[in-house]
Amino acid sequence: MRAFANPATYQVPAVGNLTDDVLRQVRERPDAIAFSRRRAGAWEDVDFAAFHREVVAVAKGLIAAGVEPGDRVALLSKTRYEWTLLDYAIWWIGAATVPIYETSSTDQVGWILADSGAVACVVETEQHDSRVAEARDQAPELRHVWTIDSEAIKTIEALGVDITDDEAERRRAAVTPDSRATVIYTSGTTGRPKGCVLTHGNFMFELGVATVELDRLFELDGASTLLFLPLAHIFARIIQVGCVRSGIRLGHSSNIKELTSTLAEFQPTFLLAVPRVFEKVFNTASQRAHAEGKGRIFDAAAESAIRFSQAQDGSRVSPLLRGRHAVFDRLVYAKLRGALGGKVDYAISGGAPLGERLAHFFRGIGVPVLEGYGLTETTAALTVNLPDSQKIGTVGRPIPGTEVKVARDGELLFRGGQVFGGYWNDEAATADALDPDGWFRSGDLGEIDDEGFVRITGRKKEILVTAGGKNVAPAALEDPIRAHALVSQCMVVGDGKPYIAALITLDAETLGPWAEQHGIEGDPARLINHPALRAEIQRAVDDANARVSQAESIRKFRILPIDWTEETGHLTPSLKLRRIHVMRDYAAEVELLYS
Repeated sequence: MRAFANPATYQVPAVGNLTDDVLRQVRERPDAIAFSRRRAGAWEDVDFAAFHREVVAVAKGLIAAGVEPGDRVALLSKTRYEWTLLDYAIWWIGAATVPIYETSSTDQVGWILADSGAVACVVETEQHDSRVAEARDQAPELRHVWTIDSEAIKTIEALGVDITDDEAERRRAAVTPDSRATVIYTSGTTGRPKGCVLTHGNFMFELGVATVELDRLFELDGASTLLFLPLAHIFARIIQVGCVRSGIRLGHSSNIKELTSTLAEFQPTFLLAVPRVFEKVFNTASQRAHAEGKGRIFDAAAESAIRFSQAQDGSRVSPLLRGRHAVFDRLVYAKLRGALGGKVDYAISGGAPLGERLAHFFRGIGVPVLEGYGLTETTAALTVNLPDSQKIGTVGRPIPGTEVKVARDGELLFRGGQVFGGYWNDEAATADALDPDGWFRSGDLGEIDDEGFVRITGRKKEILVTAGGKNVAPAALEDPIRAHALVSQCMVVGDGKPYIAALITLDAETLGPWAEQHGIEGDPARLINHPALRAEIQRAVDDANARVSQAESIRKFRILPIDWTEETGHLTPSLKLRRIHVMRDYAAEVELLYS
């Protein structure tokens, strides 16, 4: 059994909690900018002293409302400044935050409120308030609902005018590393979401290591980042806390459609995103270049960036390649860096696998994407590639204090201070996830090389077994196909079937410009049978097939006229496929692949 352990460099203290970071910043640099918040179309800075005052005022209001230590308070909102403010106020009084994705259905909201036993809920909009109202009969313990767009912050602050500073500090000081910080419900790709209980100590361990290992991001003078991923996701949440701990200017944005202009205004020094965002940046740039008649230049520049990055892993970069790279840096790469705000030195990717070509492309244009791996149950990162220790195609080495081993069936097992202690009110699920020695069963298949770098090869529960007995990991085929500019989603099928096949959906944003370039007119839904489009998708399938054995290759595929989205119920809020839902709704399409 292959294993790797990275020695611990940080010990969680016996006392303290996440709010200590706020007090330390106020004590050491009260006038330093903690946040930039969007107001009336402009960015307004908030220093640590002002943030501290707001957190304490909201905390007092929650105390006055009857929120007790250990109580759960739900947050249902897009990513915005108030999300972070409320998170710290909830922690200040020893309560636990229960994030709810703002896209969650009434049924999902009701389940989370009921299962967590939330006593209060803060929502963003009146629409969210209506959703909670419809689900309220499922949540008998829910006593308060406040709406951010209806002055929730002022309302809560007004409740606490008679609560003393000493009372608020007494509550804060009683919170320890063992206290619950949050109960985060998993996306629920296979059933009802489960509540992952994470403590202040879990966060403290993760950040005590990560901010040091990623010091080039967190300790750079003038460092800043713009959060646009949902704060209901642990990936964004850990960056939020890391920024407060490190004193990095943090901005919030939830309008993905205006992301390019927002990045240009904010000019972050590092970014975090899921692979789909990086795919969109590349595909949009490629489509625009081809539409403007500069497609050959862009394609050549992209290939040079990839080769330049690949050469950095070898002995040296040839003078010819270095020269071509310098020319394209002026013509193409500088504009791409500008689209990210112009100051981004590094990006962090997680949540799903990042394709090797895409990773080489971004490193080649001067924006290395540091891919990591982790789950909600592990307070985000278990492994990460570092600026000085990066191996593209892997998710990096375990962070210090973390152990990894490969079980006999290929599943990756982890142990460390960031691993949760169990699921909320679900002993059976906890026993399935954690063995008696504290090893967390990740559910992912993987490998560990001689240097300790981890490579993810697939999901244990998603392995397909063909009629011929061949085991196939869908991700090895789906990820490269999904990286194609015209593809939105791909799901490989073939369990118990004679061969592997695939269902593919198209990206509406790139399909229109592509059709126009090729002189193809008509309803986009009818394009799925056009020979030119099928040939283009076939090339993506061929590229994926070249990476696997013949027995694992895709023999047939169907292009669907409708994309899979969170709204259709086929994707989770973190953009993972709900395979069971797809198989249920597209059973007829799957059967046609084998008729």
